[in-house]
Amino acid sequence: MRALPTLATAFYRDWRLVSLDGSTMEVADQPANREAFGTPGTQQGHTGYPQLRFVGLLEFGTQCLFGVTLGGYADAEHSLARQSLSALAPGMLCVADRGFSGFPMWQAASRTGADLLWRIPHNRKLPVIERFADGSYLSRMTAAPATKARMGDEPTAPLTVRVIDYQLPEVDEAEPVYRLITTILDPDAAPADDLAALYLSRWRIETAFAEIKTTLKGADIVLRSRTPELVRQEFWGLLLAHHVIHRLMLEAALARDKPPDRQSFKHSLSLVRRKLPSSGAISP
Repeated sequence: MRALPTLATAFYRDWRLVSLDGSTMEVADQPANREAFGTPGTQQGHTGYPQLRFVGLLEFGTQCLFGVTLGGYADAEHSLARQSLSALAPGMLCVADRGFSGFPMWQAASRTGADLLWRIPHNRKLPVIERFADGSYLSRMTAAPATKARMGDEPTAPLTVRVIDYQLPEVDEAEPVYRLITTILDPDAAPADDLAALYLSRWRIETAFAEIKTTLKGADIVLRSRTPELVRQEFWGLLLAHHVIHRLMLEAALARDKPPDRQSFKHSLSLVRRKLPSSGAISP
């Protein structure tokens, strides 16, 4: 499913809006699952249920996940995210939190041709090369010596970025400064205020994860499959069900000329569950 240009919530100007993030999910406590997926570590060793880890992209307008990569708890989120980046394409504007803001990830994501809007730690030192009227400024991101050593033969030339610093003075518990970097270097193409507001919409992917992990699967319920192969099958089944429900929500919204994000996932899921018994068997 892909949003059409007529779906305004899916776009900012000519960019298709997507976000990148990851999460975890508990699976049945079986020896094979522990070996395949791993468990959280503590000072006393490993504890709790085995967990799978996944990273994916979300299209803002349709609330549908794509480019999802599945691994185990021991797999680094960055490693899974590098695989998900292959789903990015020119014409997209990808929003991501500061957990993905390292030089190698930024370089890999920018090579896809998509534009990027990622948060970074506000204390990262970025030189001011040119300051614009909207308060943003051009800078260059460089790889630290340790990062260059890890990257081996990969190019590590400095990357030009545009930096946006902003504050949320009326928000309780807000941080002193929020810092974003973007590949959109022309402030006329995307003013700083617009991009700061777009970043605040990143929560959409966290909502999608909550729909899958809590509303669809059930809160405090682990995936029931007892083998790694079936765990993976169950996970993809949940993602497929999430996709189908959002497809129905999108069709209902478009039929009534309403924004898709005004629809309730929980209510839509209840309607689908009530209708399933009367649908009968459907041939593959």
